[in-house]
Amino acid sequence: MSAPKKKAPQPTHWTDRLKASVPTREVLVANPWLRPVAHRLLEPQLWRLQHEAVARGVAIGIFWAFALPFAQIVAAAIHSVWWRANIPVAAGITFITNPFTVGFWLWLAYQVGGLVLDAPPPIPMTDGAGIMAWLASFGGPAILGMGIFAVVGSTTGYLLVKLGWRIRIWFKRRRRQAIRR
Repeated sequence: MSAPKKKAPQPTHWTDRLKASVPTREVLVANPWLRPVAHRLLEPQLWRLQHEAVARGVAIGIFWAFALPFAQIVAAAIHSVWWRANIPVAAGITFITNPFTVGFWLWLAYQVGGLVLDAPPPIPMTDGAGIMAWLASFGGPAILGMGIFAVVGSTTGYLLVKLGWRIRIWFKRRRRQAIRR
């Protein structure tokens, strides 16, 4: 009779489970779909928490979160490679818009777009109205609002990360100077 096999320890904390489910750089490079860009995926700047790469990742993630209703993570990852931004940060930031919050964001985008376009209130749709009637009534202001959110949000996110990093460095220097005295 053989000894019973020991089970691998299961991650208990949610961060451990998240780390276990996220693919590593090596797994991504081995993927046949990613082979054409595999050499670019191994660049350390795309994975390191360096201030410029993180700021770019935040900007890219926010932009694609609002610019696309689907495949946001893919678009953010592709543009992160192109702009040399932090891929995990860009992918994570896209979750700002998710199935639970998309209704709120679309409503808010419609309100902002309607304000900019000075659009009249939408016409109530009849049961036989098609998708084109719905888009004509709601689509223009909502698309404009999401575009505004994408551009303003990505710019603001970039600047806030840069400012936050500078404040962090300032506090570190100040603490070091206080220790020296």
